[in-house]
This record gives sequence, structure tokens and C-alpha cells, in this order.
Amino acid sequence: MAGFNIVKLPQLAWYGDTEFTIELPSSWDVTVCYMRGHGRPKLVDDEIRHAFSHPIGSPTIKDLAKGKKEVVILFDDLTRPTPVAEVVPYVLEELEAAGIPNESIRFIAALGAHRALTRIDFVKKLGEAVLERFPVFNHNPYENCTYLGETSRGTPVSINSEVMSCDLKIGIGSIVPHAAASFGGGGKIILPGVASMDTIAANHALAARARERGRSGSMTHGVGFEENELRLDIAEVAKMAGLDIKVDAIINNNREMTALFVGEPLEAHLEGVKLAREVYITELVGDRDIVISNAYAKGTEPFHASPLGARMLNEAGGDLVLIDNTPEGLITHYLVGSWGKDIGGRYWQRRSRLLPRVKRIILLTEYLDRAEAVRIAPFNLITWVKTWNEALEYLTGDYPGEAKVAVIPDGTIQYIPE
Repeated sequence: MAGFNIVKLPQLAWYGDTEFTIELPSSWDVTVCYMRGHGRPKLVDDEIRHAFSHPIGSPTIKDLAKGKKEVVILFDDLTRPTPVAEVVPYVLEELEAAGIPNESIRFIAALGAHRALTRIDFVKKLGEAVLERFPVFNHNPYENCTYLGETSRGTPVSINSEVMSCDLKIGIGSIVPHAAASFGGGGKIILPGVASMDTIAANHALAARARERGRSGSMTHGVGFEENELRLDIAEVAKMAGLDIKVDAIINNNREMTALFVGEPLEAHLEGVKLAREVYITELVGDRDIVISNAYAKGTEPFHASPLGARMLNEAGGDLVLIDNTPEGLITHYLVGSWGKDIGGRYWQRRSRLLPRVKRIILLTEYLDRAEAVRIAPFNLITWVKTWNEALEYLTGDYPGEAKVAVIPDGTIQYIPE
């Protein structure tokens, strides 16, 4: 369209994966801040098979499975972008080659402190064929967990009893930047994935203690991985629980799997993070009047898109626009979510102000979630809009002529090194 900069952004993860088009005045200086690996090609069959046949620091799943009686396959939920259904057939192929019958296999959603999944959600994650062949369970962090002892950091460890009853434990997830653990993936499929609420809470408390000491552990997307206490505690718990092998994907800006790391959970995770640092890194474009940060891969947790956007605004402050078209709304979180006007989970905190450099936050969503939006910003400080034209009306009112603008295609997984 004449007179406009046109930018297309990914949206509706798990609900169609379409594009959202925004039009910006041609008088504005617009920079689209892609992550370095945004255009990496999707893996093909031969590449996936190579990852499974050459695991890192571990025998193949087929060899691990020989002689085993009960198998559990753990997978992440809709808050993570992992295309689990594309990975599962290769896992099942290995188990079949080892002679494991269907009745010895079950799937468990590693929910952590998130809500339970419905059958519709299971199909999105696993595919219809898995639901027809195998039992698929939700993890319950409040019941049926087996105590295993304490970590060296004092975390009491209780893990899903069904998981602990199995003699082969396989995890499927993805490695993306994470606010508290630096990078997700690896042992997070166990903690918080299938841990008790008390275990999850104790582990999360490490982030607060690290922050007080000025060390890594909170709001450090992609930063401080090696010394991150939360991550180190998680790795220890994964060993205590006996996680045998982990399958971790790395994705591009279209939520396509572009690399796969299979192997011993800690070793494979360390190798995967080396690549993840390169894939998700984003060049800092500063001194912006307006930053538009899209929430896609973690659309149910759009607050992850705020810090990166705020860092790109000028020191005097500017407008942060969050785009979050997610029909499900924000994820139900039993540990940090809202459970009433003035109550929440045990780590719930009321936000009292906007992030530094943010003068105004505009939340663009067709699917309003007023209860959980307080995790983004104080409710009364959010400017709510349902369409891009509404947002643009606010912005052009303040910037009728020139403006310096940054657009972040997926602020929930992109990161800038500190």
C-alpha cells in the first residue's frame, strides 16, 4: 500500500499459525529486528533420523529401551513452541525396534504449574494417531508425587509417581530463551515439568535469592547460563529422577524445527544451548520512540515480550506495543497467576508500574484476558485495543510526522546479550 511500511508477523501459534499484517507510515524510520536464525530451514527426514541415530553422550533410544518394562514419554504444553507431533513418530519407531509393546508406553504432559490440557490440546501437541494408540495423562503437581530427597541447594524433590514407576524416561521439548533459567529445554521437562508444587516453588525461589545477590537467576533471557542457579538445580533434579534421554528442538521465527539435539539430558542440552545462543540472538536497535513487540511462540505468556521491547526504547521513554492474538488467553499458572482481585499463587506479585523507558503500553489483542493481564502491567496503565488501526490511531496522534520504530517479530523468544 502506498505511503506505508508493511510488516508481516507470525501469530496464532497452535491456532492456525497465520500472519498478522501491520502498516506503518512511510515517514517513520522502521527497523524489523529479526533474530539471527529467523530464516533457518526446516529439518527434513534424513536430518531428524541422523539426530536419533547419533545421540550425544548416550546410546540410542532403541538400545536404551531393550529389556525395559515401562516407558514414559514426557512432552511440553502449549506454552512452548515444540512441534512434538513431528518428533514422536521417530521416538515410537525406536521403541518398536526395541520390542516395546504399545501397552507399556504412556505419555505425560509436563505441565509444571500450568493448567491441565484438554483432549483438543493433546491432539495439537501429539497428533490424533497418538491419542488413538496410547494413554495420555496430565501431570498433577498437588498429588501423587514421590519424594526423592534434597538437592545440594536444599530443594526438596518430589516427582510424579507415574513417571518414577517407569524404567525408561524420555523427554521431548525445545530450547528457547527463558526468563529465569537463561534457556529452557534439558531437565526442565522434569523440573518444573513433572515436579510437585513444593519442589517447583523451592526451585523458583533460587531466582529471587540469586537476584538479591546480583547473580543470574531472574529475567535473564539467554544470559548467564553457565552459572544460573535455577538451571543447575534443575539439572541435578533431572539426574535424581533418572531422566534417561532428552530430545530438544530449536526453532525459527515460523515455529519450524531447524535443529534437533538428542542424547544424555545434560550433555545434549549444553550442546543445544551453544546453537541456541546464535539462533535467537537479536541485534540491539536502541533509541526508538516506538517498539512493537509480537508475542507468538509463547503467546500465552506475552509478558516475555516486554523486557526486550523496553530495552530498545529511548532513555526519555516511548510507546511499547504488545501484539498478542492468542484465543486461549494467558496461561493459567498456579504458582504466580491471579486467583482473584487481590489474591494469587504463592509467588504472585502485583505490578505497580510500567517497565523502565515505557511511557505507555498498548496491548493489541482480539482476545481480552483482563484477569491475567496484570502479569504484563498494572491493569489501569494498559491501553487496550483490538485492531491494528486502533493502535495506529494512538501512535500517529503522538507521532504525526517522523518516528523511530523497531518491530520485533517474536519478543517471547528473541534475546539481546547483556
